[in-house]
Amino acid sequence: MKPLQAVLFDLDGTLVDSAPDLAGTLNDLRAEHGLEPLPHEQLRRRCGSGARGMLAEGFGLSPADAGYAELRDRFLAAYATRLLRHSTLFDGVAALLATLERRGLPWGVVTNKSVALAQPLATGLGLRPAVLVGGDSTPHTKPHPAPLLEASRLLAVAPAHCVYVGDDPRDMRAGRAAGMATAAAAWGYLGIEEPLHAWPADATLNSAPELLHWLGLA
Repeated sequence: MKPLQAVLFDLDGTLVDSAPDLAGTLNDLRAEHGLEPLPHEQLRRRCGSGARGMLAEGFGLSPADAGYAELRDRFLAAYATRLLRHSTLFDGVAALLATLERRGLPWGVVTNKSVALAQPLATGLGLRPAVLVGGDSTPHTKPHPAPLLEASRLLAVAPAHCVYVGDDPRDMRAGRAAGMATAAAAWGYLGIEEPLHAWPADATLNSAPELLHWLGLA
């Protein structure tokens, strides 16, 4: 890893535990369709995939299915009304970010969540990233490297001097493709696609404070 100049983070499942509100929205939507609620733990593993993951788990729908777009739009509209009802920062995140700021290291957020949802979520939880790149900020979303490259451009920091931290294999692939060091947030949602040990990560961290040790900042 080249000398560190910036740290970039995924949002949901890495900085913010938004699973209670994502799962709650999905169960509200199921209730509208006369369906019983699903256990939050069953839904939690899908939270890193946003509306797509929620609708796959809750309704068995994929983007190619009839009715998916309408249900997705309804899900997103309902979720926007409860973004901050139960979502919180993960343990140790506030102290981690405060340490980065004290060390003069800019940090940012790169998420596949739309900016219209990501910005109020971050702001409402007291996050003040130097840059926030959403799923609609570039023509491509992760695992494409474009969002990460856009964040490094906005920070005026070369990708090789950035670290990207995320809780999904798409995060690791996006970081690698952008030429950044990558760290897997094992405290996050982790998805269902492949086991954590198979991710192309430079490090696997079990808690937010471990990032400081890995970066030599503790």
